[in-house]
Amino acid sequence: MSQAQTQAGSMAGLKSQEVAFWLGKAVEWGYAESPDTQRDTCLHLGPLRAFLQLLLTHIHTRSSTTETMRTVPFVGQFLGRLCWNPYVTADAESRSLLLQSLWSLYSEEPHNAVERKANQWIRNLLCQLATEEEDSATHMLVKHMGLPPKEYNLKVLRKMVWLLVEEVGESCSSLADPNQRCSCDSVLAASVACVPLVTCPETAPLIGALLQRPVTCDKAALSQHFLDAVTSAYSRKCVSLEAQAVVSLWCHNLASLEGAVMSLLDSVLSNPASIPHNLEHTITHSLLPKACSQHGSIFLIVNDIFRSMLVQVEGNQTVLYLIHTFTLCFLRELAALQPQECVSLKAFFPHTPQSLLDPLLTHPSEMAQEAWPEHLAWITASLQRLTEEEEEEEGNRGQCGVFEAWFLLVQCADWVEVASQLLVSARPQDCGPLLWLLTFYHHPTNREHHRTQQLVAAREVWDHLRSLFLLSAPPLPADRLQSLAELMSAVPQQPSLDSLLVVSLLVNFAVFSHNPLSGAGEIVRMVVQQSGLVREAVCVLDMVELRLNREGSSSSLTDRVKPRARALQGTLTHMAQHDTHTLTHMAQHDTHTLTHMVQHDTDTQPLWQRWDTHTAAPGCSTNQTL
Repeated sequence: MSQAQTQAGSMAGLKSQEVAFWLGKAVEWGYAESPDTQRDTCLHLGPLRAFLQLLLTHIHTRSSTTETMRTVPFVGQFLGRLCWNPYVTADAESRSLLLQSLWSLYSEEPHNAVERKANQWIRNLLCQLATEEEDSATHMLVKHMGLPPKEYNLKVLRKMVWLLVEEVGESCSSLADPNQRCSCDSVLAASVACVPLVTCPETAPLIGALLQRPVTCDKAALSQHFLDAVTSAYSRKCVSLEAQAVVSLWCHNLASLEGAVMSLLDSVLSNPASIPHNLEHTITHSLLPKACSQHGSIFLIVNDIFRSMLVQVEGNQTVLYLIHTFTLCFLRELAALQPQECVSLKAFFPHTPQSLLDPLLTHPSEMAQEAWPEHLAWITASLQRLTEEEEEEEGNRGQCGVFEAWFLLVQCADWVEVASQLLVSARPQDCGPLLWLLTFYHHPTNREHHRTQQLVAAREVWDHLRSLFLLSAPPLPADRLQSLAELMSAVPQQPSLDSLLVVSLLVNFAVFSHNPLSGAGEIVRMVVQQSGLVREAVCVLDMVELRLNREGSSSSLTDRVKPRARALQGTLTHMAQHDTHTLTHMAQHDTHTLTHMVQHDTDTQPLWQRWDTHTAAPGCSTNQTL
């Protein structure tokens, strides 16, 4: 050892004789290839551990790797030689101290060439310690001891993971002593060391600990390579993470969150069997509602993706049901949180007209059925007033209230379903506001003149259905059935009425009217068969059943209509099974449309542009690149 090294060691608080002794031993042992060096290494393991602990303590007191190298210039040579000695690395405690020393020397943000070179050297050493070649000295030693190499490697990896988890779990030391080297420095080093091992099941605890560690200071950042590797492995189902770790991953990495949302959309739109009942399980299993309830920022991002997708695939039934069901799952997760964990609903819906927020987010099951008509009348009047005001202020580019109100109505579509139910028993003089709400839901971009025309068309459909379902006995009037089927087939009209609006009214009349079940079933069967809207009718009926089940409490109405709904579902499901080709084609079309939406197809004019090119506020635009 040179005089400068000895002096540096002394200045660092390490005895010069000890420094000289252990550096000499590391050089003498080399790879421990001879019996004498192997024996000597084993004899000195105890004192070596004590010296390594002293060295580690010193490294922790330094503010940077550069300072450590200045005060203890032999540290790199010393640690490197020990890492290549299989009789040292085979000892669990010595290996642990070596690993901790290396992690402590890793610089989160290298400031010079020395620290950059040290980082590269440390990465190589960590890789060598975690994965040794079959013909290495360590494997020869392990084989001589009768331990299978694979079992040895797994035990070493588990030990490394356990040690890293302990390191990551330590609180930020810079809060107590700003002059001391921050313990958060090990977070970045641990995430870098974890990159090549993210697909190993044994590293899952470390990945979870890194992702869930509170960011207490700017040194606690995770490596972007680590986040990308975990995102890729999780999307390919190559790593199993706990639910909270997945949520934390989305908080750290926007790309992983967007990928999860697009994966959910793709799985729903590409599946012909995506009826509302199946949607709820798929959405809950995605963990996105849970993440949204815990982090308002995630909810806002997911909502923005839904907006972009909704305006690109206008009128897609599956998309409407997906957004509605997702909102229900989100509100359920939000209600399950502890009161101290909750934030105001206004934080989740910052752009929505606040007067509509509570009335629409209140589920129909939360109030008496007798109060539904008045509640819906208030909602409809508020929406009418909003559309009128915005049409009057057409020149004002800062308005986007109607779009946000409609988007909230899509999210809270239970009230649209209730309106369809109430229209079954509504008097002619009372049906106007309810029909207005349905036409607004299905035709949100219409201006006053077109909306008036469509209200006339909707009233005609309602009159057809009312006359059909008031008849208690066959034969059914063929002319009215044919006329209704034509309205549902979306034949060219000015204006054409959305077929989903007609299907919704038809199904609700079949379920809630007092027409005998046989007659109601026959009307539904004939109309949907002629119009080719079997799948749409199945989905609408499934939504009706789900809403009845959510209401929970038994009443004379629910006791009467639930058996009717089940019977009608059986009839429609049987019809749908004979139309599998159509279902598959529709699912492929939905997925193709989604792909175009993701690619931001500029050949077609999105709904938002048709909505009102004069009222697209910068904070409310939905056609944005994600």
